[in-house]
Amino acid sequence: MAKDLFYSLDLNLLRTFLVLSQELNMRKASQRLFVSQPAISQSLQKLRNHFNDDLFVKVPSGLEPTSFATELANSISPHLDGLATALNNSQEFDPKLIDSKLKIALSPMVLACLSGTLFHQLREQAPQAELELVGWTHNTLENISKGEVLLGINYDISAPKEIYLKQLIELKGRVFVRQGHPVQKSIAKLEDFDGYEIASFINPGWNDSFSVAEQLMKSHGLNTRVGFRSELVMAIIDVVQHTDMFMPHSNLFPLDLYPNLRAVDIIMDEQDKSMPVYSQYHVKNRNNPLIHWLNSEIQTALNHQVNKSESILAV
Repeated sequence: MAKDLFYSLDLNLLRTFLVLSQELNMRKASQRLFVSQPAISQSLQKLRNHFNDDLFVKVPSGLEPTSFATELANSISPHLDGLATALNNSQEFDPKLIDSKLKIALSPMVLACLSGTLFHQLREQAPQAELELVGWTHNTLENISKGEVLLGINYDISAPKEIYLKQLIELKGRVFVRQGHPVQKSIAKLEDFDGYEIASFINPGWNDSFSVAEQLMKSHGLNTRVGFRSELVMAIIDVVQHTDMFMPHSNLFPLDLYPNLRAVDIIMDEQDKSMPVYSQYHVKNRNNPLIHWLNSEIQTALNHQVNKSESILAV
């Protein structure tokens, strides 16, 4: 009689196998599972004996799965993800009961404008949670896929199929200059900034090698170039405060915190002004009440900041 591979297996080993197949690194797998590396090695040996396959072989970069391990991981992932969702949904959600880490990756644009407000808003409702707000990097989508980051907030970035996008808000493009900038208008045309340099923030994975504002200006036959780029919004603000460069941003920017800067709305097509912001998370979490709560809170914070910024300009 053939060996029953399911009922004769400790199902806890499958979780170890799945994490190993994602990390392909013993140390990283042990960190995610909160166990020692020898414990991971012991579990792997049991799995090898059970399936009569090496599963993973050592390579210079870490581990490489065998063809059997790759097929097994692809087969069991949907079922384990479904089981996790079913168990997480079995309890009524209450943010006050969250006592785990909530790691959220924010684009530089959102992180600089919202991190403090968002922290206090989430802490008030989930006082026991460990909140970790980090900047978006080139590895964020991969980290969301692996479960190392719960969700990310960014523009529409090309994402793998397992990442789900939910639009939270549509921002309006806006330019910021120093108070004494030669362009004194509060509403201007693109042509008014002809010849001025751009101070542009880098949003990893979205505009690494180009500036959207520069492309837009040049498409209208205007003379401009990027004079300064950085992932640090504070560095860009410092440059703008001391030069005639202009900083493309949005109506999310907290102008009240920077009295040396002035906002300028640009007359252009609505399509060019549109800047939708999305929450990005693993498809397995589409029905997760924790994700729904976070999306709602982040959306509220975004809308509040936009309304605050618009009201300041209206005065």
